[in-house]
Amino acid sequence: MAILSAEGLCLAFGGLEVLSHVDFEVLSGEIFAIIGPNGAGKTSILNCIGGFYRPSQGHIYFEDQKINRLLPDRRASLGLARTFQNIALYRGMTVLDNIKLGAHSHLKTGPLGAMLYWGPAHREEMALRLQVEEEIIDFLEIENIRNLPVGSLPYGLQKRVELARALAMRPKVLLMDEPVAGMNTEETEDMARFILDIKEERDVTVVLIEHDMELVMDISDRMMVVNFGQKIAEGVPEEVQRHPEVIKAYLGEKKA
Repeated sequence: MAILSAEGLCLAFGGLEVLSHVDFEVLSGEIFAIIGPNGAGKTSILNCIGGFYRPSQGHIYFEDQKINRLLPDRRASLGLARTFQNIALYRGMTVLDNIKLGAHSHLKTGPLGAMLYWGPAHREEMALRLQVEEEIIDFLEIENIRNLPVGSLPYGLQKRVELARALAMRPKVLLMDEPVAGMNTEETEDMARFILDIKEERDVTVVLIEHDMELVMDISDRMMVVNFGQKIAEGVPEEVQRHPEVIKAYLGEKKA
C-alpha cells in the first residue's frame, strides 16, 4: 500500500519549469531513493512533499489524504519529518535540547499550563525528556554528547543529531536530503546502518535523496530517477541501473 504518492506534480518559478508531471508512489515500510544529476529537481520534490513549495499543478497524497494546501507544521503533525542537506540546528543549544524541539508538535499543554510550569507542563516535559533519552539518544548512540552544544561537534555527529531531532517528531515517513554528504567512510557506514534500523526497528518509511550510488544501491528497496524535472525511471535498483535513459543521464550519450 502506498503511504505517500504524487500525481502530475509540476513546479515552476516564473518561466523556469523545475518539475514536469512527476508521478510516483512510496510504499509503506520501504526505503525509496530519488536520484538524478545535479539540478534535476530532486530537492524540489522533497520541498513539495514537505510543504515548503506549493506545486503549480498536481496533487500530493499522504495516507490517502490530499495535503497540497497543508502548511509544513500540519504535515509534520501528521507524520512527515525532514532532514536537510545543509544542517539546520541551533548551534548554541545542547544536543538534548535540539532533539526535544522535534517533538514540539506533539505537546498538549496550552499557554496557561505552560506558565504554571510545575504542573502539567513540567510532567509533560519530563516525559518527553525520558522518551528522547531512552529511545532516540540510545538508538543513535549519542549518549556521550547529549549535554554538549551542537556547535562544538564535528560535522558527522551534527548530522546524527539532526536525524535524532527528526525521529523525535515520531514520523511515519522520514524525508532525508543527502544524509551522507560530506561524511567520511566510517560515518557513511554508520548512517547507512541507522537508516536501515529506522526502517526495520522503528517501522518508518524513508524517502531519501543521495549522490552516493553505492549507498543507494545497497539500502534502497526501490528508486526513482529524475532528469531535467522529469521522471525517467522507477523500480528496484537492479532494473533502474540498466535503464537506457538512466545510463544516458549519468554517462552521456555515446558518440557515433
